[in-house]
Amino acid sequence: MSNSIKKILITGGLGFIGSNFVRYFINKYPDCQIINLDKITYAGNPDNLLDIQDNPNYQFVKGDITDAKTVNPLFEQGLDAVVNFAAETHVDRSIDDASQFIMTDVYGTYVLLEAARKFGVKRFVQISTDEVYGEAVAVPCKEADTLMPKSPYAASKAGADRLVYSYYTTYNLPAVITRCSNNFGAYQYPEKLISLLITNLLEDKPLPIYGDGKNKRDWIYVTDHCRALDMVLHADNIEGEVFNVGSQCEYDNLSIAKTILDLLGKPHDLITFVGDRAGHVKRHAVNTDKIKNELGWTPETDFQTGMQKTINWYKENTKWWRKIKTCEYMEYYRTHYNLK
Repeated sequence: MSNSIKKILITGGLGFIGSNFVRYFINKYPDCQIINLDKITYAGNPDNLLDIQDNPNYQFVKGDITDAKTVNPLFEQGLDAVVNFAAETHVDRSIDDASQFIMTDVYGTYVLLEAARKFGVKRFVQISTDEVYGEAVAVPCKEADTLMPKSPYAASKAGADRLVYSYYTTYNLPAVITRCSNNFGAYQYPEKLISLLITNLLEDKPLPIYGDGKNKRDWIYVTDHCRALDMVLHADNIEGEVFNVGSQCEYDNLSIAKTILDLLGKPHDLITFVGDRAGHVKRHAVNTDKIKNELGWTPETDFQTGMQKTINWYKENTKWWRKIKTCEYMEYYRTHYNLK
């Protein structure tokens, strides 16, 4: 691919990781034209990209990836690459209602793949997730491991993941798949663990922790994920490959809560244990040897530094998250944690 990307479509670019990537990409490649397609769901927030909305090389299109009448004209403009972030993402919400996850994550990916096949792109990057592996029982999961998703969300992402691969093998579509561990950082919707805990503490509210708090995840600062995707976009001769992305930095939920409490100088008795999530995976972790050895990527931000940066951002942007934590969010919060 080298530096041949002149026009790129980023789907779901108003979400947490998507908006961080749009900002990263437009700052690094100011001459590249970026089209951001997002249907603005509860987690797709226009406020995430207010700082670049007037950039002449940035175009926002409101639309759904499941709608070919919206998608196809974007490809007709002559795209060089696509990065598909668009997805319903939260495990808890998929347990409540899987229908939108199937539509967006699987069917929406199909619509994008058909357009990419019809109009031609040089690189299609599918943002998958480490959730597709299910439990990392003994050692971190490798790219060739069996996919055993345990939630409707994970299953929908696994379906999209394998659908993308099938378009590579069947139609020779130049696709690459990434499976990243849990991200954290600025602009994360406060239903996810770290953003939830930080914003609750900034309001002196209790910290809801599922079950015994021993569920463990590998945590990566979002900017490191963006750097990895940049490398995947530009690397030569990697079509059809899958790359795990992670920091190999595992913490359980209880340790995360205690770390944030300590950094904010709050008492540990704010931790409140609540009923566990159905089918809660005990451990997610990925082996990242492949992306390190083949592309030369390594994470640059250690966990403590990333956490302090994240806390500082939420402290400095209270208007952003207070606007979110009303109405629909509070209904979700009370339903899942039985807390006010």
